[in-house]
Amino acid sequence: MSNQNDGNDCIKKATGLLIIEVRGSNPNGDPDRESDPRQRYDDRGEISPVSFKRKVRDLVENKEGPVWQEISKMFKPKLEDAKFHILESRGRDRKAIENEIKDGTFKEKYWDGRVFGNTFLEEGSSTSIRTGVVQFGLGISIAPIEIERMTTTNKAGVQEDKDRGMAPLGYRIVSHGVYCMPFFVNPTAATATSCTNTDIELLKRILPYAYSHTASYIRSFVGIRHAWYIEHKSQLGSCSDFKLIDALTPKKKENFDPEKPSKTWDEYDFPTKLPEDLKSKVKPLLDLMDMQ
Repeated sequence: MSNQNDGNDCIKKATGLLIIEVRGSNPNGDPDRESDPRQRYDDRGEISPVSFKRKVRDLVENKEGPVWQEISKMFKPKLEDAKFHILESRGRDRKAIENEIKDGTFKEKYWDGRVFGNTFLEEGSSTSIRTGVVQFGLGISIAPIEIERMTTTNKAGVQEDKDRGMAPLGYRIVSHGVYCMPFFVNPTAATATSCTNTDIELLKRILPYAYSHTASYIRSFVGIRHAWYIEHKSQLGSCSDFKLIDALTPKKKENFDPEKPSKTWDEYDFPTKLPEDLKSKVKPLLDLMDMQ
C-alpha cells in the first residue's frame, strides 16, 4: 500500500469507468419530478456525479464505520483521521473554515477538497481550491429504463390525527438498468490542491463500497459490478480518454433490442480487456472491484 509521504509528482493521469447495475431501486431521485429516478429525453437513466460523490464522502467521513476502520489500516503508516476530514458536511462552521484557509491548514485537513475540489470561496481570496484532481461524469444507462411507481403504507401514522400512513405513488424505482459513469484523474490540478498519491489510492479503495455500504430503503439493490481504472504512462496522458471509455462500454447483445429496457444483466456484452492498439499505450487495466 502507498506510503503517506508520496507527493503529487507520483500522480499519473488516469481514466476510469464505473459499470453500475440497478435492480428494483432508485439510484438517484430527481427533486424536480417528485423523486422519480432521473431520466433523460430518450428514456435512459441518469446518476449525477454529485449523488455519487456524496456516498464516497460519507464513507470517509464516518470514521467509526467499518469501511474507514478497515481501509485506513491498509496504509503504512495508518491514515490519520485529522488529515481526512470532509469539507462538504452538514453543519460546517464557515467562519472556522475561512480561518483555516488563512492559516494554511485548509488543504491538509480536507480530503474531499484535495481530491474533488470545492466551491468554498473566501471573499477576496485567490488561494482556495476550485478544481479537483478527480472529476466524475454523468452516469447514463446503456438502454432506456422502465420506472415503476407504487403506493406504500405505514401501520403507524405520521400525522398526529392519523392512525396509519400512506405515500401515494411514493415508491419509485428502476426495474433494471446498467449505467456507465466515467471518471478522470488530472495530475495538473494536484499542484493547486496538494492532492497526493495517497489521496488517490484511498479513493480507489473506497469506490467498491460506495453503494453497498450506503444502501437505503429506496436504494437497496444498486452496486458497482466493474470499476475500471486505467493509468496512463505519463502525467500528460498516453491515450485518448474517449477511445478508452468506448472500448470498455458495454453493449446490448445482438438478440436484444438496444432501445428497450433490460430485464437482466445477461442481456449485455461486457468488455473485460482493451484492444491491443490501446493496451500498449497505457498501464495494465485494473478492476478496482478486485481490490475488495
